[in-house]
Amino acid sequence: MSQILPDPCPTLPVETGPNEDGVGIWVPEQKHRLLHEYLTASRYAWRKWPNRVFIDPFCGPGRIRVREEDFTRDGGAIVAWRALAEVAPFTAMLVGDKDPTRAAACEARLTALGAPVKAFQGPASDTVPRMVAAVPAGALCCAYVDPYNLEYLSFDILKTLAALKVDLAINFSTMDLTRNVELEFDSDRRRFDGTAPGWQAVDAITKASKANMPGEFFKYWCGLVEGLGFEYSREMPLVRNDQGRPIYRMVFFARHDLPKRIWADVARGPNRTLDLFEGD
Repeated sequence: MSQILPDPCPTLPVETGPNEDGVGIWVPEQKHRLLHEYLTASRYAWRKWPNRVFIDPFCGPGRIRVREEDFTRDGGAIVAWRALAEVAPFTAMLVGDKDPTRAAACEARLTALGAPVKAFQGPASDTVPRMVAAVPAGALCCAYVDPYNLEYLSFDILKTLAALKVDLAINFSTMDLTRNVELEFDSDRRRFDGTAPGWQAVDAITKASKANMPGEFFKYWCGLVEGLGFEYSREMPLVRNDQGRPIYRMVFFARHDLPKRIWADVARGPNRTLDLFEGD
């Protein structure tokens, strides 16, 4: 991941963050590195499956520019393709974005690298069912779910993906949760209702202190995903922004021990193995 590879489509749009001044260095150094390391470490396991599918419903344009850098880097879907390309290339790359221009740019970049890609335009709530319908029966899948905030991490998305033979690598916005969980009890907001249905009626959350409420919400959410037939890895790397503040946890769910063991090997390290919100 340390090598900066050229943009296969340098004239197409690039992700530059919400303020258009570049994304944080933590995007490639933490989120994308973990995705790359997991796929690389599991490449020989992937090779045993004839159909291998990568799903990214929040793909962006497939290329990013980090703040204060004058060059660009691969986006998440491109990172994933390159990770397996030499040993067990994905037989389908299903990418989506609510912005048609961004979805098309990601598709073009993957096509230029030789990837069998199909782009889906629209919000993830609309594209994920269509992505699932496009997956061949019996395929092994990896879904990389990286929404900007919790409002877009719909539980219905995960429920739809659960119909597949799939591992889930989810970037869970702890910053959004910590800042806003109390405010979301307001009936005029309710931004987290789709993320964790029923959370406002859970005693462990409603009776928790302000400091403990985010952790109880997160535990409840993990339990909901487990109810879909998954187990979560206790290795949940904490992603920090440029100021060192925690902003995401990268949470990994699988139905079998092997992917969980591989994830644990790449995710374990100093200050990475944490029990839910402990240590934040």
